Amino acid sequence: MGLLLGEMSREELRDELEYLHDKFNNESFIESDPISVPHSFTLRDDREIAGFMAAAIAWGNRRAIVQSAHRMMRYMDNAPADFVRNASDSEIETLSTFVHRTFNGQDFKDFVRCMRHIITGCGGIGNYFEMSYKESGDMRRVLSDFRRDFFSAEHDKHCEKHISSIDRGAACKRLCMYLRWFVRRDNRGVDFGLWQGIPMSALYLPLDLHTGRMGRAFGLLQRKQDDWKAVEEITASLREFSPDDPTRYDYSLFGVGITRMLDKM
Repeated sequence: MGLLLGEMSREELRDELEYLHDKFNNESFIESDPISVPHSFTLRDDREIAGFMAAAIAWGNRRAIVQSAHRMMRYMDNAPADFVRNASDSEIETLSTFVHRTFNGQDFKDFVRCMRHIITGCGGIGNYFEMSYKESGDMRRVLSDFRRDFFSAEHDKHCEKHISSIDRGAACKRLCMYLRWFVRRDNRGVDFGLWQGIPMSALYLPLDLHTGRMGRAFGLLQRKQDDWKAVEEITASLREFSPDDPTRYDYSLFGVGITRMLDKM
């Protein structure tokens, strides 16, 4: 970046965001990102469940996330959809030894049972999100309803910490990222674009430490906290550049944020 970020005109900022999008939104992005986990499957149901589990543990070191998420798939016999739908109680119990940071084996078992509850009711996780959006037309409502319906199955309360609550003002980064994976449609080969009942314009930016820092550096975000109000603010800023596909710039902000962090190591 030749210009200081604060000195960019609107046109220069758009050009910079597009340049960074083109740099990072390609298949080379996949291997080191949690999205590589659903990419290791071909069937929609497998991809949806593998993606949901990978997103559920997606905080902290990316390499550790990817390794742990692939390990999750091995626990599920590398057939996640079949496991969620059909695993016996004794087979679910084998998940007890899994651990990734604060996501433990009990959480894993509860997530399988909660996913089974969603799938039994709607036929698939994607079906749930598409039906929910069709009813409300508001992704904020979808995020709220999903968390409520997911945890309406019997579960240990500890696992609730792994799905953030928009009703409590959380940024819901992992759910927003999961939605980006399955809603966004382009020809880059990264996002899946399977849930065509949801328009890309309805998505919100997955806001984390990196995207928040770079959003502020670009002048796209003024709010200091990385909460839902910040998500709405930065997504509104990005919609000015791409009304139909604001989360395309997730690649721009996350990619350059990660690159800068690595350059300092």
